Amino acid sequence: MDIVAHTLWAAAGAAVVHRRRPLSRGTVAATLVLAALPDVIHLLPLAGWWLLGDGSMAALRAYAVAVPGQEPVLPPLVGLLSHHLHCVMHSAPIAGLVTFALWALRRTLWIPLLGWWSHIVIDVFTHSADYYPVPVLYPFTQRGFDGIAWITPWFMVLNYAALAAVGLWLLRSRKRLNSG
Repeated sequence: MDIVAHTLWAAAGAAVVHRRRPLSRGTVAATLVLAALPDVIHLLPLAGWWLLGDGSMAALRAYAVAVPGQEPVLPPLVGLLSHHLHCVMHSAPIAGLVTFALWALRRTLWIPLLGWWSHIVIDVFTHSADYYPVPVLYPFTQRGFDGIAWITPWFMVLNYAALAAVGLWLLRSRKRLNSG
């Protein structure tokens, strides 16, 4: 799924949770950041290559919007680091370890992690085998589930229509909650 939709779905989820349990602005902001982060962090090696090496902003931009097989040529180390950061940030076992470690330290669930988890779960089903399959079981395997490619036009329309419907529902039900 695209980064904007990930963030909007996380915002909708935070709005629903906030109705049951007040969330601070910082918690909501951290949740939205963690919902977007998996699609941003793997760009760091490319940004480093651009800032410290022979890379360019054009190559970074081309990589960020490339379809499979049309990515720009990258130095092997940059490509390897970017690939493994993508795998790490889309891995349920790694997210599980982070969740468990924070649970052990805090003795409660750190709510912003739900943004990361929502990103992983959504991406498993919205990436196809041909369009960046999500390695949800990395590091045990780099294989991904063959879902619907989020970039498919009818799916994008359906996704944003669903987001609009959820947004309208949240607005309407908030008015009822406030007046009741």
